[in-house]
This record gives sequence, structure tokens and C-alpha cells, in this order.
Amino acid sequence: MMKRKIFLKQLSVFAAGTAVLPAFGNEVLFSNAAKPFFEISLAEWSLHKALFAKEMENLDFPVMAKKEFGISVVEYVNSFFKDKAEDTKYLNELLKRCKDNGVKNHLIMCDGEGELGNLDDSKRLQAVENHYKWVNAAKYLGCKTIRVNAAGNGSREDVAKAAADGLSRLGEYAAKEKINVIVENHGGYSSDGSWLSGVMKQVNRPNVGTLPDFGNFCIKRDPKDWKICTEEYDRYKGTREMMPYAKGVSAKSYDFDEKGNCMETDYYKILRIVKDSGFKGYVGIEYEGSKLSEKEGILKTKALLELVQKQLK
Repeated sequence: MMKRKIFLKQLSVFAAGTAVLPAFGNEVLFSNAAKPFFEISLAEWSLHKALFAKEMENLDFPVMAKKEFGISVVEYVNSFFKDKAEDTKYLNELLKRCKDNGVKNHLIMCDGEGELGNLDDSKRLQAVENHYKWVNAAKYLGCKTIRVNAAGNGSREDVAKAAADGLSRLGEYAAKEKINVIVENHGGYSSDGSWLSGVMKQVNRPNVGTLPDFGNFCIKRDPKDWKICTEEYDRYKGTREMMPYAKGVSAKSYDFDEKGNCMETDYYKILRIVKDSGFKGYVGIEYEGSKLSEKEGILKTKALLELVQKQLK
């Protein structure tokens, strides 16, 4: 295990000269107000089937994003390089591929590191500390953000209090490295926009925010069949509630009609909510459908985003 000081020292040597965007708030990406209010990024989860099937690996992702889809900003998922957070040789190779292909690293989505809203103080603290290595890895890779989950078991109020504590602790650590910590609506209480916005109010830190996901508002699922959602929060209401704290947006898509519109979400309506919030940042493609191939789904989502982007100027 690498000592943190050595780890960050190597960062300064290897990544000197790489551009790092401002860390906090809704980043202002465009100096010209006439330009689109968002830039398209690609979430690695869009290719999870290929990754799990070993048809590609994490190192291939940034190159594929640029060459296959013409996207220059990427969002990683820690599941696909889980044991590499402190492996500088591996991270250097990933950085090299990004640099060689003109790709910018934006964020790392972090799962499987414990519940930041666990009611047990010791378990919650352990979950916080488990995320430190991903804060460091994000810094090393030139990312500005990690995405975490505000999970926990208990009453709505108790989990909110615990999640606010866990996020505050992690946010304090991440702030030292100028890294944002953002929470996605990712099932359970977190898919309730009013609950998650309430947690953000409790945390009240400039580097802790949200990642509204257009298609992830299922609060309860059938215990016999996880694929069946038995209670869903209104996605437009939830997005509106989360946007004041948003430091990124996840454009989830599954199926498309013959005109190229997303069948689950009215992209014109939901992106109008995003625009009206004053957001300027990255909207990440996250295709999860099964009727199209992953590559076709990514391209369909990109085409829809570009179309709506032009019409919402």
C-alpha cells in the first residue's frame, strides 16, 4: 500500500501540466454565453456488458470513447479497476492513453465501499475512510469528482442524519484535495428528490452535491423480482429538486422510438429543467438498454442530446 504523501508526490511529477478544472460548484465550462449549456461526457457503465464479458477492459475505455463515439470526457466506474486505486503504474498507463487521445478524465463512480448512511458510527466511519483512496485516485487522474451513494438502513430521518454525517466527513477530506463528492439518486431513499435535497441542506458543503440521474427514481422494488419497481418518484420533480446541488447530470436511456426520442424520459422537458437551474457542466451518457447494442445505444443517446441541446439554446 502506498503512503499518501508518496502517492500525491508522484502525481505532481507525472501529471504536471495537465489541466484540472475548478473543483467546486456548478463549473462554468464555456466563456461564450451563446454556446451550449452542457458538454457531453460518457459514463463507463454504458459499456458494462462488454466490460463484464471481458470484451474490453478499463484501460480501453477512454480510447474507445474518443475513437468510437467522438466523446472527449469520460466518467469511470471503480468496479472495473477496483484493485488499482493505488497502483501508480496502472494509473500512469491510463493517463498516458488519455493524453495520447485527447481525453479528459472527469469523475469516478464509486460503489462497494460501504454505506455512508450506516446508522452504526464505526461502520459509517469505515465507509468514509474506504473512499479516501478513490479521492486520491481521482486527484491522480485529473478528475474533479467522485460519485458516491447515500445508502443506509433505518428510518427516513435517521438515515438522512447518518448520510449527512458520512458525506460531511468525506467532503472534508476531499476538499483538501479539491475534489467534489456527489450523490446520485441510486435507489431507496436517495431516489426521493426531496430526501436527497434535504441531506444536501444538512451537509451544506461547497464540494458536496448531487448527480441527478434521469432514469433512477425507483424507491422500492419487488423483493421477489428486483427488476420490478413498485414505487417510483416523479423524475421531473426529483430532477428539479436536485439541480440546485448538481455538479453533473446523468442522461440515462433505455429504449428509443422511431424518431430517436427516449421512451422513458422526455429529454426536452427534463433538459429544460436542467437548463433553467443555471447548470453549466457535463451531461454524461449512461445507456442501459437491451434492445440496442451498447454502442448503438450510446450513439442514439448522443444524437438525442445534441438535438435537444441545439433546440434549447
